[in-house]
Amino acid sequence: MIDIHTHVLPEIDDGATSLEEAVSMCRVAAADGCTAVVATPHQRHRAWWNSDLDRLERLRQEVQAAVGPGLRVLPGAEIRVDSELLTDLDRWPDAGVLSLAGSRYLLIEFSRQEPDPDPAGLVHELGVAGWRPVLAHPEEIRWLADDLETLGHMVELGATLQVTAASVTGAYGHKIQDRARRLLDEGMVHFVASDTHDTTLRPPGLGEAAAEISRRWGEAVAHLLTAVNPRAVVEDQPLPAPEEVLSLPHE
Repeated sequence: MIDIHTHVLPEIDDGATSLEEAVSMCRVAAADGCTAVVATPHQRHRAWWNSDLDRLERLRQEVQAAVGPGLRVLPGAEIRVDSELLTDLDRWPDAGVLSLAGSRYLLIEFSRQEPDPDPAGLVHELGVAGWRPVLAHPEEIRWLADDLETLGHMVELGATLQVTAASVTGAYGHKIQDRARRLLDEGMVHFVASDTHDTTLRPPGLGEAAAEISRRWGEAVAHLLTAVNPRAVVEDQPLPAPEEVLSLPHE
């Protein structure tokens, strides 16, 4: 399994508070079956702008060195959507944001308070510019999760959806779990990731969610969302057609 959404870089946002905690988080993920995690600190968030890419890379290398070769720690970010994002991305690679593992996939986060201006338009423009937007935890964003028509339109325009493992298992409550299940029922989920921030309240690991998905939607779906599609991201490849993957036995 590959976890494409983790806050394992220490002392950079509301995730790991020390190198020791970061290493513990990574080791828990590895023990749960992950072969790689993408470190995705908040970027463009009003509390954590994190535009110093050299600093982020130094921290990633420190975590990787401390964890050792048993788990790859890859670069990335969770990018908060704002009105200047598209303009700044025109300056890539000097935009001050990180894609997932150096790919053309961007993990983007919409505000939870109210709809951002024309979210579907943003997805369209990102696609035109050659980006593959990944929407972070839509089931946790009520205005997004409750509007399946708009969300479906965004998927048609090229967006992919990342649901959080704890949402699937019910750790975030029944309402969020119901939204996650509805998205899974509709076949709209492309990734399951931990969005881990620590080892206790928001721990690493995809195994429990993968087991739940296996029980309700089948092992092939769990494999697709936790291994096949995440591998396509870190290899910077288009996602495979689900019907092709689901018809084949997995390793």
